[in-house]
Amino acid sequence: MANVGLQFQASAGDADPQSRPLLLLGQLHHLHRVPWSHVRGKLQPRVTEELWQAALATLNPNPTDSCPLYLNCATVAALPSRVSRHNSPSASHFISRLVRTCLPPGAHRCILMVCEQPDVFASACALARAFPLFTHRSGASRRTEKRTVTVEFFLVGQDNGPVEVSTLQCLVNASEGVRLAARIVDTPCSEMNTDIFLEEISKVGKELGIAPTIIRDEELKTRGFGGIYGVGKAALHPPALAVLSHTPDGATQTIAWVGKGIVYDTGGLSIKGKTTMPGMKRDCGGAAAILGAFRAAIKQGFKDNLHAVFCLAENAVGPNATRPDDIHLLYSGKTVEINNTDAEGRLVLADGVSYACKDLGADIIVDMATLTGAQGIATGKYHAAVLTNSAEWEVACVKAGRKCGDLVHPLVYCPELHFSEFISAVADMKNSVADRDNSPSSCAGLFIASHIGFDWPGVWVHLDIAAPVHAGERATGFGVALLLALFGRASEDPLLNLVSPLDREVDAEEGDVGRDSKRRRLV
Repeated sequence: MANVGLQFQASAGDADPQSRPLLLLGQLHHLHRVPWSHVRGKLQPRVTEELWQAALATLNPNPTDSCPLYLNCATVAALPSRVSRHNSPSASHFISRLVRTCLPPGAHRCILMVCEQPDVFASACALARAFPLFTHRSGASRRTEKRTVTVEFFLVGQDNGPVEVSTLQCLVNASEGVRLAARIVDTPCSEMNTDIFLEEISKVGKELGIAPTIIRDEELKTRGFGGIYGVGKAALHPPALAVLSHTPDGATQTIAWVGKGIVYDTGGLSIKGKTTMPGMKRDCGGAAAILGAFRAAIKQGFKDNLHAVFCLAENAVGPNATRPDDIHLLYSGKTVEINNTDAEGRLVLADGVSYACKDLGADIIVDMATLTGAQGIATGKYHAAVLTNSAEWEVACVKAGRKCGDLVHPLVYCPELHFSEFISAVADMKNSVADRDNSPSSCAGLFIASHIGFDWPGVWVHLDIAAPVHAGERATGFGVALLLALFGRASEDPLLNLVSPLDREVDAEEGDVGRDSKRRRLV
């Protein structure tokens, strides 16, 4: 599936499936609503109307099913007929699976995606996940032909007219963001080190007309970024804090997305074992998702101030590596006693959120990270974990996840009970918990929040995406669709407005984190 051009078109046109293989995909009751006149030109002369109807009659999704229509050139596949309340109505995870297994081979192929209008965004992002960009297979390097997959949406139900041009452009930008994030996460550290990650940030900045702010190496130390510097100082390629800032005229609030960009995590001197270290190239998944989402959000007309903050480091072993018992002074001004060098993500993010608060003046801070292995136990392989000081934003993250396919489930937010896990006799806190059986994913997020303060009046959202950032050995680009959906109301794009769960303004609940009830702006 690598090195495939993905195109979204209002109409894919007609073609003999022997020359352009075809996959028809949707929920069974939606597939039954597709008139033969619409698919005839994509199936004839190989498939008759009788064969098409017979294929639909044989499908019995449990949870999915498929039926070949003509050799390996045309296939119809059915998604689950219904999903549970914690899943996306689009059944997006099954879309990606069916495309990987059922899309016929060929240089130029077509997917006819049948769904309702509210599921278009999630379906497009799910399709993008099925076509990763990174590969070093020798056969791929010898292949010279350009391969394309053309996607056409057939809408059923209400608002079932043709897909608008503006919607298609939004789908292009979102899918490119998903594939960009997945490519970065799939690329090994021998190629995707901090230097190259900065080049990726600069490329996006140049495309958007934004010059990145970059603080590197010894400058991090002198300016007080003890978390990022301490984690990355032993690596060949030095650590960095990079920022892309979008500041449009008329903006009324400031949002910061802060991404964990650990390009490789050996665990440091608290080194990982031989079975747990493979795959740690994925520890930059939060920063990669923020880069992909930032690119798409700005292209789709983001109306508020938006800062993408990248906390980049390689957690390497060497003579200059941080030792357990070392004490670091972080950008917040707080001191941290290191008792586990493998709990490094929270250190770089603590510097990132402090910078977003102190230097960028953010009203809303979202940090995204592959932070804890415990996340996969707490919320599973498919659902990211959300920890936030706002009840409204907790609900919004869950709703946005269902609308876009990047699923989310809440963690316990209770700093008065959990933050005592970090007590230190010689510093303001330790960086790892005393009791690993006491909600470690919540505690890890609280460590980050403590560096802006639990009484901070703004909105803080922490998203732990450790498990859903990959499916098997492939990155998913998880997080791009979630950020675009969550902040859809800050966009000029009608599709992102549709999938956003937030209104421009809501009432905050009294006593959420000890604050008085007040009007709090959302996006």
